Amino acid sequence: MIILDGGMGQELVKRGGMATDLWSMQALLDMPGMVRQVHDEYFAAGAEIATTNTYSILPDRLETKGLGEHLLPLTRSACEMAVAARDTHGSGQVAGSLGPQGFSYQPDKSPPADQAAEVYADMARLHADYVDFHLLETMSSIDQARGGLMGAGVTGKPVWVSLSVDDADGTKLRSGEALADAVEMLKEYNPVVVLINCSLPEAVSQGLPILADHGFTLGAYANGFTGIHSDFNSIDATVDLLKARTDLGPAEYLSFAKSWAEGGASIIGGCCEVGPDHITALSNHFRA
Repeated sequence: MIILDGGMGQELVKRGGMATDLWSMQALLDMPGMVRQVHDEYFAAGAEIATTNTYSILPDRLETKGLGEHLLPLTRSACEMAVAARDTHGSGQVAGSLGPQGFSYQPDKSPPADQAAEVYADMARLHADYVDFHLLETMSSIDQARGGLMGAGVTGKPVWVSLSVDDADGTKLRSGEALADAVEMLKEYNPVVVLINCSLPEAVSQGLPILADHGFTLGAYANGFTGIHSDFNSIDATVDLLKARTDLGPAEYLSFAKSWAEGGASIIGGCCEVGPDHITALSNHFRA
């Protein structure tokens, strides 16, 4: 079992005490030391991978906010902090996070795969000097995942892809497409790891069996939200629209993780609202 880290953005929001439409980027601008602290805490909790705080550092996000000139320095800063945390810890890997273009959970706002791939290729090249592999996160449609895989593959580094499924029906992507219909595309691009992320753990449990028995190395990292509010649908939205569950502590999350492992997942961590205490529980169990 490989233990991923937990959520970065929501940890930063909690510690910073304010939700903004820049989400995790706000900390890089105002309190970069906090990002390093979160990385350090995840390694101390037993994580073996530091995921760069670059999920939302994408040209469309920054340019819309008039921050286009910050793309390169923010990317470098985020990557350097993950590498420094890994090196200080003395072991582990760095995953270069590539989030969805357009907006999370809204694949209809993402550009077509060919166009998206050009952006992902540029970002992957920026990450390549720092990261051990590229991690496409919260890919919510087949075309969105295809664009990410087409682009991230240009560096020659391993590529992991993580799909986000419908909270009410984990057999479907958030686009409404059947998760099973993504299998052929995944086999075409052959990512090193296929995961499900940023969905309710119950939905992850529904989706993983569909991806099993296809030769994929499987992983999972769920979120701890009650669900995704209908108004959380544009880059101007703030995460205070999203509420954390009160019934998903470390023990409850571990219970889900055990079932994912039994179903073939060999890489498990946490997404939004899943923090260091949850990762400690995973590490204590799977690495005992």
